[in-house]
Amino acid sequence: MRIAIIPARGGSKRIPRKNIKMFCGKPMIAWSIEAALESGCFDQVLVSTDDQEIAEVAQKYGAVAPFERPPELSDDHTGTISVIRHAVGWVNERDEVQVEQACCLYATAPFVRACDIQEGLSVLMGTGSDFAFSVTSYAFPIQRAIRRTPEGRVAMFNPQHFNTRSQDLEEAYHDAGQFYWGRADAWLHSKTIFGQDSAPVLLPRYRVQDIDTPEDWERAEWMFKALHAQDE
Repeated sequence: MRIAIIPARGGSKRIPRKNIKMFCGKPMIAWSIEAALESGCFDQVLVSTDDQEIAEVAQKYGAVAPFERPPELSDDHTGTISVIRHAVGWVNERDEVQVEQACCLYATAPFVRACDIQEGLSVLMGTGSDFAFSVTSYAFPIQRAIRRTPEGRVAMFNPQHFNTRSQDLEEAYHDAGQFYWGRADAWLHSKTIFGQDSAPVLLPRYRVQDIDTPEDWERAEWMFKALHAQDE
């Protein structure tokens, strides 16, 4: 069995009710649910939430919310792996067919596409990895990053690269914050996602945007509208 698990707790603080706040005409979580369903990869698209309203919205758009997430997994300090481990365990305890692969899909990932999810599964199965997750490249060489000193000046993190040409520096990538495919055993044993047994699924930078602040939200809506205008 393959399942998608969308973590969506109700207690977001920087953007209240972020997971079901209207984004370009739909509740934010609806975009992730619809991409998961369109991908055809899953036997079940499940939302893990502690909030009844989020559960109702999720069900309206085709997901299931079969349990209320425990309070100890719903605070500001709970990590993603714990939430996915709980959901996989819950399904395995109640279904004769056991979960083999599970994809954590964030509720605030409106740029995710069905084809990205499909590619993630292909990478997971094709490489034999424990995890396959979305990444994108940094726009600027991280080896030439600078920091602010306590005295209000600047200093390079890697001063040895001051005279190194950008094209001679190794390209670096970061988590795109959209989806994390994993084998059920890897989730259940809380294996490290950013480790040697993980494989990247590369996304273009123009389809990646963290949404943690109102400014992020506004930027994401402009990006989303521009992308959809291009597709029409």
